[in-house]
Amino acid sequence: MKKMTQGAVAMAAASAIVLAGCSSSGSDDDATTEATDSAAPTTEETSAAEDITLWLMGEQDTPEALVDYLKETYTEENGGTLTVERIGWGDAISSLTTALPDSANTPDVAEVGNTQSSTFTTVGAYLDITDMYEELGGDSLLPGFVEAGKVGESNFTLPYYFGSRLTWYRKDLYEQAGVEVPTTLADITTVNAKMKDEGIAGFYMGGRDWRNGVSWIFANGGDLATYDGSAWAGSLSSPEAIEGMEQWQELFTTASVAQSTDTDEIYQAINDDMLSGTPAATEMAPSWAACCLGDVNDDDTFTWNDEKFGYFALPGVDGDFAPVFAGGSNIGISAASQHVEGAKDLMRIIFSEDYQLMLSENGLGPANLDYTDAYVELAPQNQAALDAASNSKLTPAAPGWAAIEEAQILEDYFQAVSEGGDVTKLAAEYDSKINELING
Repeated sequence: MKKMTQGAVAMAAASAIVLAGCSSSGSDDDATTEATDSAAPTTEETSAAEDITLWLMGEQDTPEALVDYLKETYTEENGGTLTVERIGWGDAISSLTTALPDSANTPDVAEVGNTQSSTFTTVGAYLDITDMYEELGGDSLLPGFVEAGKVGESNFTLPYYFGSRLTWYRKDLYEQAGVEVPTTLADITTVNAKMKDEGIAGFYMGGRDWRNGVSWIFANGGDLATYDGSAWAGSLSSPEAIEGMEQWQELFTTASVAQSTDTDEIYQAINDDMLSGTPAATEMAPSWAACCLGDVNDDDTFTWNDEKFGYFALPGVDGDFAPVFAGGSNIGISAASQHVEGAKDLMRIIFSEDYQLMLSENGLGPANLDYTDAYVELAPQNQAALDAASNSKLTPAAPGWAAIEEAQILEDYFQAVSEGGDVTKLAAEYDSKINELING
């Protein structure tokens, strides 16, 4: 399905879910397939065999071995057939908006981006599963993602997996420049500006890359929006958010080797010969970016070189860890599903110890933090990723947030700041744009 380009269209379509409801959602190819001896949680009631459909986002975000496990285990547990369909992230909002309210075509269980979850839960697209919360992990589930799937005190979607943003760097270039790993947020600018001034390297930070850049707002105590008990409002104009954006603007103008029009992180930006101009010595990217960093092999794969590459959790204003934007997704049962008991069986399998460990063993942060040991043991950087996740933040749980993302309001704001605009004036302008959409 073609990706929608207008936030207003996305919200109008999402609102259709309410109307329909009144009338009647980076991984290794050699994925780990071995499971533990524990079985999926069981209940006293046995569901009748039901054929159901699961929507997973991304082409390979959930490894194929895990998909096979879900299919096989569902048939063993329920007796029915599980059909899994993969939806591209670019089509996620439009596909979920169209399908979730349609009882004849809805996926029974559907993954949704953590920043998009609030839009769909507030319009009633997902089933209330509060009665399953404790059974599926309860307070051991990643708190921020749980909040993104709540309306009031009720749970509608729960965490599926998480990925934390790390700061990746080139040890050899840092040594060449005679600089140390930064220990404060200000050091990030100082260290990389020095390297750029000397023509050695710099920080790769795209001007439209708000998902990484928002850490500077968070670290200074700001936020993207606030809720006063009755309505949401943009908060880019708060003194804390302005201070953070002015600090980010200094980083971009003095230390970045990316362009103001660049949107996404490039995992390989700090690899040799990746950039045509000044090399990058530092970048921010999710923990799974390790797949695409290192020495390039003849078959275009990468071998991690511990002597050349390193990583650390982004430091805060006074040290410790800066809050970073958490990657990952939520998952829940469609409110229009005609196979609720089968869908609940699948949710029990997904939140079972077996499957949570399989997520961990394949480099995806598990929803249940009781099973992070396997995740940490998988790769050295995962401990730093878990440290970052412990202080991560999500976008506001506002009904109109998906529309704000679809309209690329934050991309435009960060680009305007990166081009040297007055932060205070721009913050007021873009708060107004946010306020037009944020309450749905």
